[in-house]
Amino acid sequence: MKAPAKRVSLTQHLVEEQRLNNNVPAELRLLIEVVARACKSISHAVGKGALGEVLGSTETENVQGEVQKKLDVLSNEILLEANEWGGHLAAMASEEMESFHPIPNRYPQGEYLLLFDPLDGSSNIDVNVSIGTIFSVLKAPDGMVTVTEQDFLQPGVNQVAAGYAVYGPQTVLVLTTGNGVNCFTLDREMGSWVRTQQHIQIPAETKEYAINASNARHWFAPVRRYINELNEGKTGPRGKDFNMRWIASMVADVHRILNRGGIFMYPADARDPGKPGKLRLMYEANPMAFIVEQAGGAATNGMQRIMEIQPETLHQRVAVFLGSKNEVERVTGYHQNA
Repeated sequence: MKAPAKRVSLTQHLVEEQRLNNNVPAELRLLIEVVARACKSISHAVGKGALGEVLGSTETENVQGEVQKKLDVLSNEILLEANEWGGHLAAMASEEMESFHPIPNRYPQGEYLLLFDPLDGSSNIDVNVSIGTIFSVLKAPDGMVTVTEQDFLQPGVNQVAAGYAVYGPQTVLVLTTGNGVNCFTLDREMGSWVRTQQHIQIPAETKEYAINASNARHWFAPVRRYINELNEGKTGPRGKDFNMRWIASMVADVHRILNRGGIFMYPADARDPGKPGKLRLMYEANPMAFIVEQAGGAATNGMQRIMEIQPETLHQRVAVFLGSKNEVERVTGYHQNA
């Protein structure tokens, strides 16, 4: 009889990462564990749905001008309260808040900065489709005494960890600390995160793409050219058929791509030519780009690598093309040569 596979917990994984690569010091490990615990709490709230009276809108708007769902606000509060007292952070920033959240004076201040989108895919909350949490960890600048917004404005290459949770049929946590990508599944009976995938690699070739096709009339020429080639299928220049997949939840779309390949696109378009894109660089694009690159994929804004963009504001927006390397390079080339 074959012995059952050894269960590796999130904590054990992080300790092993530190021993092997010296890239997860104790303070960072504790920070990731706290974020993971907060994601468990959010998963529990999401799972209750209408029974927990968490569905529907608050009738308020966030800093992005978007109407907030009750779960948006609750998830933001869970992450703030879980992380402010542990002594690992200097400050936090959330997609839901106009300014950053400094650690209260009554708590010790740590050396890391945490950024997060507390609940990605909010439009799917009330119809029971997968949603999630995205987070990014930066090192606070050396010599920092009082935190300012400028301290957060670091390019994505400076990230020391990034991850996302998907609240779906299973709750999973995908994480990178700079040495590959691993996936953990929440054992709801035991309340623990168990490693279920190691060293995830995105296939370089794909037959799937994710884009909101309802915006086709607004796309710029490079995106139209690329999508038209995909849609022409076997008789077109690509010589094969492609399938479109679109969940309107970045975490769910990226998780699919991480597991079976594909390209996710949220381009800028002609509705507001001066607007560089819709997704937030600091809360969505950078952490997802870090994960995708660590899994062998690529991530650009159509012109340059996302993680090399120098942020100018906390809520900066950006166009996003990420996933299977060959497809991202192709559509990026169309932009660069336009």
